[in-house]
Amino acid sequence: MRLGYSVGYWQQGPPAGALEAILEAERLGFESVWTAEAYGSDAFSPLAWWGSRTSRVKLGTAIAQLSARTPAATAMAALTLDHLSGGRMVLGLGASGPQVVEGWYGQPYPKPLARTREYFAIVRDILARNGAVTAAGPHYPLPYQGTDAAGLGKPLQSTVHPLRANLPIYLAAEGPKNVALAAEIADGWLPFLISPRANAEYAGYLAEGFERRSPALSATSEFEVAVQIPVVPHADVETAADAVRPMIALYVGGMGAKGANFHRNVLDRLGYSEQCDRIQELFLAGKKAEAVAAVPTRLIEEIALIGPPEKIRDDLAAWEESVVTTMLVQGDAAALRLIAELLG
Repeated sequence: MRLGYSVGYWQQGPPAGALEAILEAERLGFESVWTAEAYGSDAFSPLAWWGSRTSRVKLGTAIAQLSARTPAATAMAALTLDHLSGGRMVLGLGASGPQVVEGWYGQPYPKPLARTREYFAIVRDILARNGAVTAAGPHYPLPYQGTDAAGLGKPLQSTVHPLRANLPIYLAAEGPKNVALAAEIADGWLPFLISPRANAEYAGYLAEGFERRSPALSATSEFEVAVQIPVVPHADVETAADAVRPMIALYVGGMGAKGANFHRNVLDRLGYSEQCDRIQELFLAGKKAEAVAAVPTRLIEEIALIGPPEKIRDDLAAWEESVVTTMLVQGDAAALRLIAELLG
């Protein structure tokens, strides 16, 4: 199993020790380093800033949100960073959810699967640089054809020659149809909150998408499944779980509206609906500390690696037998060293 380090997105400000952990990941032989964005820090700026201090690791966005940029702007950022890093860029994209897209970006959230398919196609066309780029839409028409258009739009081709026309693009996906779409149109899948116990379920979604995959895309590279996994080594399992509970409570209770929360849906499919109801109820009532306390340790043990090193070593076996090809470690330098040792 390959190893990567997930810095994630910022909370109140830049995460303390991030650069040191990134340099440690490269020293330990980790293959990649990943940043993210929600509605604060962006994904590309930290990746470029910290990535400039590295020389070997791949630099990935997990994820850059579709609604944050037009397809052309995303392609420009990716091809620019790919040049600056000497061909180390991995573009991870995701649709996010209606709460963020409508509330933060002020955009509608129609047909996320269709929009994602269009978005990917335009980014790939720009990177291929086989001519002026046009797109029929309806979500991202190029040139723009709206009733308020000046009528002067002209199909254009990137002035910059991409370093790699086949720059890898991964899709973040949680629902069954979106996971299948990742297998169909992307070079990799970025799961979230998955458990090895659901491996057969996810293998089925991927197989469905692979059946629709074009031969040309299948020939470009091996399909990657890169999952972010919190890693918290500690002699006491409950203490280790406490470090992960706030994240679960946030995604179940606050990162999505009630009845429209893709993150919670993943945990529902794992059989935690009753527990998620309670977490969400407490979180939305403003009782965040109680919501955090309501996150069961058993759930955390399914989606994270926590506890003494020997327990983490034993729990790793299920991940190694799953569809996951790359583990993106979320943790401090000690967690990075432990995983490198256990998988070395």
